[in-house]
Amino acid sequence: MNQATQLPEAQRQRCEVWTRVMGYHRPVTAFNPGKQSEHRERMHFTEQAASLAR
Repeated sequence: MNQATQLPEAQRQRCEVWTRVMGYHRPVTAFNPGKQSEHRERMHFTEQAASLAR
């Protein structure tokens, strides 16, 4: 198997993260600084973690 190649910094582009807020999908970059901070602190649900917590 080939190792993954890395692009030079000049060829890379940012990945835009969207999330659902109040029924609408919005990019996180459109949030105010407080809401961005809150988004970074969120815990994401996974079925495996939920079943282990029981």
